[in-house]
Amino acid sequence: MPKIKTNRAAKKRFTLTATGKVKRRHGYLRHINTHMTSKRKRHLRQPTLVDKADERNIKRLLPYG
Repeated sequence: MPKIKTNRAAKKRFTLTATGKVKRRHGYLRHINTHMTSKRKRHLRQPTLVDKADERNIKRLLPYG
């Protein structure tokens, strides 16, 4: 069997947890944040899990994750 190439963009954005779930970072925190509350910015810093509907597609991009 030949090796499967990992999608490099997906590798930089997602990590797999020990139980096999896909972890991601929040968006909307790069620039023009002065209008946001501190609470909103603080919560956007925390990682979260990918939605169940998208998990299968992302795992396909990360075959050796």
